[in-house]
Amino acid sequence: MPSWKQVLGLCVAFLGLLVGLVGIGLWMVQVPDAQAAAKSEKNVYYWSDKSQMAVAGGGDENRQVVPLSKIPQSMQWAVIAAENETFYQDKGVDPMGIARAVARMATGGDTQSGSTITQQYVKNTYLDNSQTVSRKVKELFISIKVGAKEDKPDILSGYLNTAYYGRGAYGIQSAAQAYYGVDSDKLDPSQSAFLSAVLNGPNLYDPAGGYGSIATKEKNESRAKARWKWTLDRQVEIGKMSKSDRDRYVGKGFPDPDPPKPATGLKGQKGYMVELANNSITSNPDTGITKQQLDKGGYKIYTTFDKKKTGALKRAVETVEKRNIDAKKRPKTDKYVQFGGASVKPGDGAIQAIYGGSDATKHFNNNADYTGVQVGSTFKPFVLAAAMKDGVRNPAGPEDQGEDQRKKVSPTSVYDGDNKIKLRDYRGEIWHDKDGKEWHQKNDGGKDYGKVDLRTAMQHSVNTPFIQLGMDVGLKEVKAASVRAGLKDDASMASLTPTFSLGTSAPSAIRMANAYGTFAKSGMAAEPYSVTRIEKEGEPPYEHDAETKPAFDPAVANNVTSVLETVVKKGTGTAAQGLNRPAAGKTGTTDDNRSAWFSGYTPQLSTTIGMWRADDQAKNPKFLSMFGTGGQKKIHGASFPAEIWTAYMTGALKGTKALPFPEPTPIGEKVYGDGASPTPQPTPTDTPEEPEPSDEPSESPSDDEDSPSPTPDPTDTCADWDIPCKENEGQTGGDGGADNGGQNGGQDGGGGDGGADGGPGNGGNDNGGIFGGPMGARTEE
Repeated sequence: MPSWKQVLGLCVAFLGLLVGLVGIGLWMVQVPDAQAAAKSEKNVYYWSDKSQMAVAGGGDENRQVVPLSKIPQSMQWAVIAAENETFYQDKGVDPMGIARAVARMATGGDTQSGSTITQQYVKNTYLDNSQTVSRKVKELFISIKVGAKEDKPDILSGYLNTAYYGRGAYGIQSAAQAYYGVDSDKLDPSQSAFLSAVLNGPNLYDPAGGYGSIATKEKNESRAKARWKWTLDRQVEIGKMSKSDRDRYVGKGFPDPDPPKPATGLKGQKGYMVELANNSITSNPDTGITKQQLDKGGYKIYTTFDKKKTGALKRAVETVEKRNIDAKKRPKTDKYVQFGGASVKPGDGAIQAIYGGSDATKHFNNNADYTGVQVGSTFKPFVLAAAMKDGVRNPAGPEDQGEDQRKKVSPTSVYDGDNKIKLRDYRGEIWHDKDGKEWHQKNDGGKDYGKVDLRTAMQHSVNTPFIQLGMDVGLKEVKAASVRAGLKDDASMASLTPTFSLGTSAPSAIRMANAYGTFAKSGMAAEPYSVTRIEKEGEPPYEHDAETKPAFDPAVANNVTSVLETVVKKGTGTAAQGLNRPAAGKTGTTDDNRSAWFSGYTPQLSTTIGMWRADDQAKNPKFLSMFGTGGQKKIHGASFPAEIWTAYMTGALKGTKALPFPEPTPIGEKVYGDGASPTPQPTPTDTPEEPEPSDEPSESPSDDEDSPSPTPDPTDTCADWDIPCKENEGQTGGDGGADNGGQNGGQDGGGGDGGADGGPGNGGNDNGGIFGGPMGARTEE
């Protein structure tokens, strides 16, 4: 038998060895860098009413870090009381705490965690979740070092911001939103006690139930209530809550959390809105935020999107689509139908609602933004605005003329509305393309309207007056008027051929709604925007400063509105009368019935709705004609787009006062276009057309909203994004457009006539035409 001295010596040696090993371990183990996931945060996006819209970006975990000052004392002490009551005294590890946990487990009592808050913070921030001895030893050593170097408030804040609370929520801010729909600083002590209980094991303590037979709703609710009350009792025991407060919270009952919300993420319209907001942030130098910074997360982004209006637009589209579009019944005509739309506050530019497509996780292109789809006759109001602002040119003057040489136009001005009249330049000379060919513009259905004033021409969407008016004013002036109203001079803007005035450009629904909003606001223009404020802890906030500027004299804008009111009252836009309040708008349909539009507004809201067909999932997507779509011979802007517009605007404006538009003041002079002189003149007889197809425009459907033309065989054309298809198609020129022309006319050579009802394609266009490039037909320099 060893003597007591030998035993004592062995014990001392063992303790010395143990101390030495601990010292060596502390020396060898270094505090690693924090895991990227522990530092990552989500960006939080808010509706215009400041309620939460979406959480996105910043890694895979739903986390929003908040400072300790944003975490209520009740939450801090609930966690400390339940998890680690010696937190502010221990050195990062608590041997006695581990012993107490073991004893409680042995006696079947309520458990406190054996790990300290510091240890759990270390595990969440620096280590993985592997259950190995080496990982546990490393956790102990790192916890001692962290406890010695970091301040306790920082450790507590770090733990509460990295812990997992269930329902996909990492950190107390995400948890407060997930369970109670409030920010963390709005949690009351009772709610805090419950959330601290959830930390003990979300799968077993979420009253909504978890996974497995031991985590039913009933069992979880029973466990959660017991742990909640025990946590309140523990706070009384450690002196951080009075008995009377505890009794008051217990008397009110268990703070039932909200039901779990479906994990929709960025499905539906939210993905499109988040994308639009992100693009707005990173493209705006005033925010000072790069894409890399935005991707790191941690931003609170307040948007202009109105929850009510966004829901109303989605319902309007889905109702019309469900009622009329049946891809199973009519696969050749109803498959691949798409809608896009946007709603903007006039004179402010705030984008209040968009419809980007069926689902952002399935249909990736945002149809409210640039799509490459031409807008057709909805462009004509910009021609009228240019004529009123700049005036028609003096036939005897130079091409570029000042204001003193021009004659400003009144809506009472008269132009020749007959079908296939000869197009003339501003001097009255017959216009020829580079091959010396004349251009005879067609009207929808080949109709002759005779001499018509511009109001009537807009009312019935007559092509011939507006293509000639554009020539008389000057295409540069027409383009400038569209840009002044709010369109963008970029790839969406077509080349300046005569049919530019009939809508060969492809601005987005957002841009069109905003530009029409300039007319609604008596000529005051603003840039469209989707973000009002951006916040991030430790950084100065960004505030959007809405700037408006006069784009047109009120007399010009109000007269355009008056003319567009006529379109709704007794023209192609009568479908919008169902709004039952003053409204102005314009319909538009393009070549071969490949797209249809309705743009309109009230004094409070401007909205554009578009419709087209394209398989965006195809390797080489193409725009397709819509003859027969929805069981109709032809889709007009007056049909489904106007129906959607009316249904949406009715819901969006419900509860608001019906306001009248300002009365237009007299403007300009009564101008007579070529062939519309009040003095009777003999009408020359056109020479019969030659049968050669290369010399005369091909027969394809014409403009817009009146009687449909006979249904031709559907023709596929290239989408704007389909470069290989466009290159092949450009070899042969093509058909041109309904009310805009030149859609397929001449990409990379080939030329062609530009189309039956559209514009002259002059070939040699490196950019191609929409449905084959955004620039349309191109005038010879």
